[in-house]
Amino acid sequence: MAAVVKIPGQSTQQRHVIDDESKVGEARRAAQTLANFELTADIADTVAIAASELAKNLLLHAGGGELLIQTLTNQDATVLELLAIDRGRGMENVARCLTDGYSTAGTPGTGLGAVKRLASDFDIHSVPGEGTIVMARFGDDLKLRFGAVNVAVEGEIECGDAWCLMNDAEGISLFIVDGLGHGTFAAEAARIAVGAFASNPFAAPQEIMVQANALMSKTRGGAAACARLVGDSVSYAGVGNIAGSLISPGKSQGLVSHNGTLGLNQRRTQQFEYQRQPGALLIMHSDGISGRWELRERPDLLHCHPAIVAGAIYRDHGRGRDDATVVVVS
Repeated sequence: MAAVVKIPGQSTQQRHVIDDESKVGEARRAAQTLANFELTADIADTVAIAASELAKNLLLHAGGGELLIQTLTNQDATVLELLAIDRGRGMENVARCLTDGYSTAGTPGTGLGAVKRLASDFDIHSVPGEGTIVMARFGDDLKLRFGAVNVAVEGEIECGDAWCLMNDAEGISLFIVDGLGHGTFAAEAARIAVGAFASNPFAAPQEIMVQANALMSKTRGGAAACARLVGDSVSYAGVGNIAGSLISPGKSQGLVSHNGTLGLNQRRTQQFEYQRQPGALLIMHSDGISGRWELRERPDLLHCHPAIVAGAIYRDHGRGRDDATVVVVS
């Protein structure tokens, strides 16, 4: 069994707002420190270079943006991910901008090209007038295509949302929880719910929700949903305002959750069965993300790495007043 997990107790994904030169150095040091803790010193040095280049690009070419930093692990591998997100002017020709020597800001023009060479996994999406998202991962191959954004509301250290993704020989299981409110007590409720999932991740989603409901009874409670994908069959159970969708070009199918709050006398949990169109993305998110996004007619995004898709949904539809989590699996 392999697992890609937002481990209970693990620090929230780091969010660095790059709006002046001093923030570039802060982001570089934070990325290197995390990489030194999780990976080798050589990889940490590489991460530091890439984080610096991405942060500089945000400042010089987009007038600022966000650099999200997190580690993702399974039993055999760990990667550090850098996700640079901006709402700048975008690029007319992405391939040209990746070429060494090309610059629109009077710099040597080696930033994005250098990051792509240094990274073990890299993708970029840019639209003129919309902005740019760059994903760079460093370390081993996780052997599973997914992306996630999981950030606390501004002013909080702990995130009241949590997620956990695991896979076995048959398929994958994904769980997302949003503890009521935000801060320490919401985070505690979320950790307990993820613990219920992690103890038996490949059980039927309805069973997982019943277990999470029981364990969350001594917390402030929360909303949660669980999806089990085996081939093109999807089993799904949810309670509260976690949204789930299956998205492919020209088609969008919402996944049904019941009203209620886990841990607070929730009496009904029903599991629904769906057929997934081959290649469709599974997208689940907390209510820190508005549900008004639409990707059916965005093949430019749907063909990107899921981390880019998650970054775009967060950038364009994050409410900004609550913890925000979105997970995308292909």
